[in-house]
Amino acid sequence: MVASNPRRVLIVANRTSATPALLEQVRRRARSSPHQFTLLVPDAADRKSADWTLESALPLLTRSAGGPVDGLTGGEEDPFETIRRAVADGNYDEIVISTLPRRVSKWLRRDLPRRVQALGLPVTVLTQEKDFIPSYLPDDLGGPTPMAG
Repeated sequence: MVASNPRRVLIVANRTSATPALLEQVRRRARSSPHQFTLLVPDAADRKSADWTLESALPLLTRSAGGPVDGLTGGEEDPFETIRRAVADGNYDEIVISTLPRRVSKWLRRDLPRRVQALGLPVTVLTQEKDFIPSYLPDDLGGPTPMAG
């Protein structure tokens, strides 16, 4: 028997929320079976940064998903607390965490994926390629600073 309910996926991302790797992941999942996606920006520096990320990413994610993608923001200092609250308030089947490369990712340094796994849902981690620098956010809105070398 085929389940008629879509699989609900919480996407946790900020500066990597519209990267080719994440968009392809969403596209593949949406083509394989019904999915419902929600993008959570857990730790934007301020509301303006979160709004900019959602404004930039949601149309691209919607196109990849072939349907609407919801957007959520959080203001917690610790992204884990925002994710925990979203999972408690939502009805998700899994979590996809999209993050910067290990050498620059605060989330990986804080062991966020392992902490999120303790919430009891399957977790997929997409770590962007080592040379990826998100360019769609201006520096004054939480975007990257130029990297030397």
